[in-house]
Amino acid sequence: MTNTTYTAAYQDFLDDVMPKIKRLAELARESTEIDNSWYYQFDVKRGLRDLEGNGVLAGLTDISDIKAFDKDAEGNKIPCEGMLRYRGIDIKDIVSGFMGEKRFGFEEVAYLLLFGALPNTKQLTMFKEIIAGFRILPESFVRDIIMKAPSKDLMNGIARSVLTLYSYDDNPDDISIANVLRQSLQLIAQFPLLSVYSYKAHKHYHDFESLIIHHPVAELSTAETILHALRADSKYTELEAKILDLMLVLHAEHGGGNNSTFTTHVVSSSGSDTYSAIAAAMGSLKGPRHGGANIKVVQMFDDIKRNVTKRTDDNVSAYIEKLLEKEAFDRSGLIYGMGHAVYSLSDPRALILKSYVEELSEAKGLHEEYELYTQVARLAPEIIGSKRHIYKGVAANVDFYSGFVNSTLGIPSELFTPIFAIARIVGWSAHRIEELSNNGKIIRPNYKCISEYKEYTPLKKR
Repeated sequence: MTNTTYTAAYQDFLDDVMPKIKRLAELARESTEIDNSWYYQFDVKRGLRDLEGNGVLAGLTDISDIKAFDKDAEGNKIPCEGMLRYRGIDIKDIVSGFMGEKRFGFEEVAYLLLFGALPNTKQLTMFKEIIAGFRILPESFVRDIIMKAPSKDLMNGIARSVLTLYSYDDNPDDISIANVLRQSLQLIAQFPLLSVYSYKAHKHYHDFESLIIHHPVAELSTAETILHALRADSKYTELEAKILDLMLVLHAEHGGGNNSTFTTHVVSSSGSDTYSAIAAAMGSLKGPRHGGANIKVVQMFDDIKRNVTKRTDDNVSAYIEKLLEKEAFDRSGLIYGMGHAVYSLSDPRALILKSYVEELSEAKGLHEEYELYTQVARLAPEIIGSKRHIYKGVAANVDFYSGFVNSTLGIPSELFTPIFAIARIVGWSAHRIEELSNNGKIIRPNYKCISEYKEYTPLKKR
């Protein structure tokens, strides 16, 4: 550790103790490793999934639905084009609706997910006014909380801010639906500020950049608020704001079984407060297997551009094969942005986003880069299928294009996952309210202990 805020004596202690901790870590690892055969012997669903990737049914929800398979006459699963519905309405129809009318859709979708029906004009206007009213942080919060000890990882910094907001709430532990809804609406409104201000503080204190904090403007949509707060001149085009709004809509919700939403259900089932539940969900979303995946996509494509100069199909295919063989990029054997835990033939969010990405790339003069993305999306599934056992098909997921959209909009990589969180807090809030409205028991799955009985040995005899 090299944190200069520690005293010299404590730093000396750390330098002395770390080799011992590393040796102890080996003991900890060895004592917790479980042979894979035990999982099969007791039919344990690792990751709460069976061998074919089907999630264990752990609850019921009325908020959203995902479909990736049909069934034939014998009941066998047949991969199909992916489907996503918000409160029963197909996401494709929702997007066509607000995009066709040249409106922002995120606030409309937030209302739908929270209250179960699309708002009429009066309801939507009221909802936007409520969000605008809540889009403010407590006095001196930016100076006293966000600006002090800014985190290098923004998700940790934002989670800390969320937990600190508990102290500014007069009724933080009241889990009545009315109070939880008030807290949820407030957090939905504040998340763009928490995210962008945390980034500004990070760049100022760690990278010594100028610190510019823009106050929110009540008339702006959530997408516009992000761009207004982020850019030094607060300027953005209508196309930029509309594409960012679309991305927020596509990330707002994705069923109760995704890791961060399930985390929200688990924490909410214990009766804990809203701030703790959302901070826990933030910790889940931060992981590279969840919300952090789009950063890996952009980094992977940067590596492709460095190492594949002539981007013929043969050359790009050869690089993709190196990725699979752990010979390129981070040597993980993964092609980031390809495949999904649920979807088989297609991710509907990726298809929708792709249809608008080309327009954005043309406007930004990045058509060549867009062509590289489409080339990899076309070649990778066939190569993966030839190299790996694929039981349900593989296609580009939403992360494949969302990172490209973020980069094209000039959104820094540090904000990729926070942008995801700005959208997904709507789904988390809806699921928290659903859990509290139907909560009968604390969520507590069973773990089978496989250790044998051992007698206690007195210290002198060890």
